[in-house]
Amino acid sequence: MKYNFNEIETKWQKYWAENKIFKAVNNSEKPKYYVLDMFPYPSGAGLHVGHPLGYIASDIYARYKRHKGFNVLHPQGYDSFGLPAEQYAIQTGQHPAITTAENIKTYRRQLDQIGFSFDWSREVRTSDPSYYKWTQWIFIQLFNSWYNNDSNKAEDISALEVIFSSEGNKNVNAVCDDDIESFSAEDWNAFSSEKQQQILLQYRLTYLAETEVNWCPALGTVLANDEIVNGVSERGGHPVIRKKMTQWSMRISAYAERLLQGLDTIDWTDSLKESQRNWIGKSVGASVTFNVNNHDAVIDVFTTRPDTIFGVSFMTLAPEHELVSQITTLEQKVEVEAYILATAKRSERDRMADVKTISGAFTGAYAEHPFTKEPIPVWIGDYVLAGYGTGAVMSVPCGDQRDYDFAKHFNIPIPNIFDGVDISEEAFADKANTKIGNSDFLNGMNYKKATKRVIYELEQIGQGEGKTNYRLRDAVFSRQRYWGEPFPVYYVNGMPQMIAAEHLPIKLPEVEKYLPTETGDPPLGNAAVWAWDTLKNEVVSNDLIDNENVFPLELNTMPGWAGSSQYFNRYMDPNNDAEIFSKEAIDYWQQVDLYIGGSEHATGHLLYSRFWQKFMFDKGLVPYDEFAKKLINQGMILGTSAFVYNVVPVVLDKEFLRPTNIFVSKSIYDKICLDSEVEENFVKEIVKQYFLETDFKGKVPPKITSVIFNDLHVDVSLVNSSDELDVKNFKNSRTEYKDSIFIGENCNVINGDNDKYIVKRDVEKMSKSKYNVVNPDNIVADYGADSLRLYEMFLGPLEQYKPWNTAGITGVHSFLKKLWKLYADDNGLKVTDAIPTKDNLKTLHKTIKKVQEDIENFSFNTSVSTFMIAVNELTAQKCTSKDILEPLLVLISPYAPHIAEELWNQLGNNESISTVPFPKFDASHLIESSKNYPISFNGKMRFTMELPLDMSKDDIEKAVLANEKTQEQLGGRIPKKVIVVPGKIVNIVG
Repeated sequence: MKYNFNEIETKWQKYWAENKIFKAVNNSEKPKYYVLDMFPYPSGAGLHVGHPLGYIASDIYARYKRHKGFNVLHPQGYDSFGLPAEQYAIQTGQHPAITTAENIKTYRRQLDQIGFSFDWSREVRTSDPSYYKWTQWIFIQLFNSWYNNDSNKAEDISALEVIFSSEGNKNVNAVCDDDIESFSAEDWNAFSSEKQQQILLQYRLTYLAETEVNWCPALGTVLANDEIVNGVSERGGHPVIRKKMTQWSMRISAYAERLLQGLDTIDWTDSLKESQRNWIGKSVGASVTFNVNNHDAVIDVFTTRPDTIFGVSFMTLAPEHELVSQITTLEQKVEVEAYILATAKRSERDRMADVKTISGAFTGAYAEHPFTKEPIPVWIGDYVLAGYGTGAVMSVPCGDQRDYDFAKHFNIPIPNIFDGVDISEEAFADKANTKIGNSDFLNGMNYKKATKRVIYELEQIGQGEGKTNYRLRDAVFSRQRYWGEPFPVYYVNGMPQMIAAEHLPIKLPEVEKYLPTETGDPPLGNAAVWAWDTLKNEVVSNDLIDNENVFPLELNTMPGWAGSSQYFNRYMDPNNDAEIFSKEAIDYWQQVDLYIGGSEHATGHLLYSRFWQKFMFDKGLVPYDEFAKKLINQGMILGTSAFVYNVVPVVLDKEFLRPTNIFVSKSIYDKICLDSEVEENFVKEIVKQYFLETDFKGKVPPKITSVIFNDLHVDVSLVNSSDELDVKNFKNSRTEYKDSIFIGENCNVINGDNDKYIVKRDVEKMSKSKYNVVNPDNIVADYGADSLRLYEMFLGPLEQYKPWNTAGITGVHSFLKKLWKLYADDNGLKVTDAIPTKDNLKTLHKTIKKVQEDIENFSFNTSVSTFMIAVNELTAQKCTSKDILEPLLVLISPYAPHIAEELWNQLGNNESISTVPFPKFDASHLIESSKNYPISFNGKMRFTMELPLDMSKDDIEKAVLANEKTQEQLGGRIPKKVIVVPGKIVNIVG
């Protein structure tokens, strides 16, 4: 009976699917447990071996919980709206839905072949209209809500309208837009419907506003901060600029404090919680108003150090601040506008991270100090962000290093307001040891006293107050893309109107082109049928817009995070078309018990999802305001990349020429880097021969003095285990390198087998662009899914980053073959009804104890080691007892379910192993009743004797002396002394 893993795995995957083994029910006498993975975006590349890491961990835990008697919900789906499918549509004309469906088919096949215990009956796809119907529905609920600070929750907008109509807005304590005009009930009732709608938009939890956004011209869309890396788009590496646009936004800032406080109630990783705390960015301080000289304008600032107000020597506005154009003088206009244009090309993240570059421009305007009435110059600088606080800061160079550096750079005075502190070299920012001086009524005070006094004095003159501020800004919710959720919105006289819930979903229209229109509208502007008929309540042709009952629909689509912000709740009741989920389902499943996913989503998906959950809690839709009790961030499986060394010549004036078509092997590279004489000879012989002569025929070539090297990725499949590159196939695989020259280890130009080319190796993120991807299909075909599952867990702790090495999987594959041999040989099953020995029971129960502890502590790597030890011990014990080997399969089942199912079935069990109770640990089998004593003669151990642990010292001595082996060692001599240490050793002297 052989271990044919391919046949076994296919057999049991089919059995699980046909018998719906992992299907969860929404009511059960069993306790519930909800295990969730962050659902994947189905990319065209499919899965690589790094992707399943978290899925394997969650699957082990889900299977374990089933063994423990839980009704387990372990669903899977696809975050299937995404930019790559749209980019592919732009390039090829193929509808993103077709591309996405093809990619999902690949993902499903790959996920199934790894043996995950997903309940596929609950699959969701965010791009499916039956799913995004409910995303649109939540958007409508947000639009029809406002945040009441008095009740500290979201309430229906109709309640606000009642307040406005009866008492105006004077006593309304809401999270809303800044600078809202006060009005009475009489005013409200006299306002036109359009005016009332404009006012309500300033209070709604989702609203239209002109905001600064990250605009990517190449992609034709707005990007979130987390979609930008080093100033360019994460997808494609395109330039991103800051631009003002009218966008839908979500008033997540209303939930800032609750999002902070909620972190204390959930079992999430400390690093992730800290990321969210920093992103929310709570600060306590004061708002201060500075009047602008010669202008009917004020500059409002928020500061955490109001005690330093007498140290203000200049003001700094964000370049995008609305006042800049109003207050800039004619003399400074050119400089200021040039600076604004340059700043627009930098992302906010870059500006925040860049603490070395000092830049700015003087507006020519002055503000007035609220106490001294002295003029204060107003500058603009890109280290101030329009979206954080008020977009303006009162700059106190003596107390803030960035202000200090700015003042030094631009020769701005730095008044010292700290007693006994030298600020000649750097700013002084130690609040605890602050003693204020040169500050009028604050002289002699410490930080706390001065802060309270300043706030009091500001309130007295009407130019400030105490305030708590948050860095968290409202989330831009519009994208200028085709492949995203359509908004359930049409416009009447420019004012947004919601489509009634019973008419959802509003489906994406067909378009001829997926690019923005010629007039700059988003891709939905290309649709011929994209207008709303309020009489028919359906989407109709744009040609009918002139009719009085037909209106234009919203052209933007929702962002990528919209569909992922409530999918965990939809899984509870995914096929319910009448409501987002039934009360029965949400009351039963309540929350995700275990959520596993990457930490890169800390300030994106995970923050937005918490926001939506709290909103839904306020509306009475969910029983808890946090969606996941426990969250674990899995680490990353890294790829071992391979690089070739491409020669780049350097000429006399240190200018680089274009890269050559010459590549040198690793040892040649090392020699050139270490020895200037070798480098000189290389330039003379190789570069001259293969670069200068071919590229500068008949011309005077430049004088090359040295070379540098570009490290270029090569496909790891073209490199063998000795790091040798298959040069011929590399040239054939990439046309741009077809005629390249490869210099081998022995300095020969490689032609056939005359030399070998050794690559450079490095460990980095596994990615298609780095050519270091390992396809799980190949691993499963060669070693089996159980080997893949065990190996990924065996690599190290779940949270850590681990390099992949395909050669290492042979170890766990050998273990599985050894496990198989414990149960069967060429003649069939070896398992018997033999009574287990004491050693058998000891091995089994220490394994039960360790594996249970490991799973509950998510220490999956040490469980794999424990299984290996157990199989080695039971093999050495020649164990064939069914009472031992049957429960051992249940222990291994969560990790290697296919081999466990097969052997379980071979032992005569007809039910799936997946629901068999987990073996119970019996500590009595680990209690030692005897001791294998080492018996030594004059300090040298000669043999061992097993004796009862409760045997007295005298009886031990008698038993040892009576032993034949002792008599043989003594040879008739009488020992001088017998040393007995009970439970340890026996030493006979003499």
